[in-house]
Amino acid sequence: MRPAEYTLEEIVQAGEALQAAGRNVTGFALRQRVGGGNPTRLKQVWDDHLTRSSAAKAEPVAELPAEVAEELAAVTRALTERLAALAVELNDKAVKAAERRVAEVVRAAGEQREQAERELADAAQTVEDLEHQLDGVKGELAATQAHLTEGLA
Repeated sequence: MRPAEYTLEEIVQAGEALQAAGRNVTGFALRQRVGGGNPTRLKQVWDDHLTRSSAAKAEPVAELPAEVAEELAAVTRALTERLAALAVELNDKAVKAAERRVAEVVRAAGEQREQAERELADAAQTVEDLEHQLDGVKGELAATQAHLTEGLA
């Protein structure tokens, strides 16, 4: 896209001159006044200028009557208090939900720990039983070796 040949100020001045002359401000009238350019762009720049200037000329707002201002302040206070109460209530519910989740996780961890302790105790008992069997087999082996040695002697 090529750069614009006519500045925004030139277009606005041309539009104001057209208005001062009592003519309608159109894209083609602006083009004729500035000496060239795209009528669509020229009209868009003029419309933007009108929008900005009308927004700047907004009338001041009248103050509220005292009764309305007091009622508004009372409603605002009540709403603020209700919002604060709602925030406290929501926080309380969130904290209780988090505490329930923590309690459930702690309970589950305790059950897993107890299960692991029971399995460890069972494993220790099995090891002890196997050691007794091993001692018995070693005794039998020693007796058998003694008989064998006697038999060979």
